[in-house]
Amino acid sequence: MKQTYTVEGMTCEGCKASVTKHLSQIKGVTEVSVHLEKAEATVVSEKPLVISTLKEALPSKYTISEKNIFKENTNTVTTEVQNKEGKSKLQQLKPLFLIFLFIALIDGAMNYPQFKTQALMLDFMGLFFMVFSLFKLFDLKGFSSSFAMYDPLAKMVPPYGFVYPFIEVGLGILFLMRIAIPGLLIITLVVLSITTIGVTRSLLGKRSIQCACLGTVLDLPMTQATFIENAVMIVMALVMIFGWV
Repeated sequence: MKQTYTVEGMTCEGCKASVTKHLSQIKGVTEVSVHLEKAEATVVSEKPLVISTLKEALPSKYTISEKNIFKENTNTVTTEVQNKEGKSKLQQLKPLFLIFLFIALIDGAMNYPQFKTQALMLDFMGLFFMVFSLFKLFDLKGFSSSFAMYDPLAKMVPPYGFVYPFIEVGLGILFLMRIAIPGLLIITLVVLSITTIGVTRSLLGKRSIQCACLGTVLDLPMTQATFIENAVMIVMALVMIFGWV
């Protein structure tokens, strides 16, 4: 069942992430989509929800009220709407692909004319961490709230979400400086594996959550964007660890 509510009190992306997080934790809720500008929250649940349950789930600074009646059988959405949603996801992933492209171009320019595979991969990983941490730092609070929605460690230890971007900065600098590479590769695998576990759980639970890999600056579909990001880095780390290059 699908219901759209009016949510008052949201003023920034951090608020959007907070509302999404708290509503997603309600039992029976399978998907939450929050629109900051419209001050709306659309909730898909297994059964009708009582408005008091939603109010109790949200922090006191937010006021939530019903906007329209429940809509059953959400799977019967028209083909036209489904196509629009599909295009929307592809369009949302476009910034991620562009960032990868520009990182690759900078990486190539830095290593011209040798183009040694190991050096290319290390520089790519370093640039990747530096660029992605920058986007997170634009809205550290918003990132932390979004990240805690699916990263298991950030859920258990909230301060980890605030520290995570700085971990990426450190990894990026050390990769570019070629310092303690074996240790950095292991840390990369551990950190990204933890996030991947959370993404997998969200995917299996069919939950729609904003990706926090680029902070709250860009609205990316979490599962696709995070899997693409993690897959690239995990494969590179494994290749380097096992000396396949």
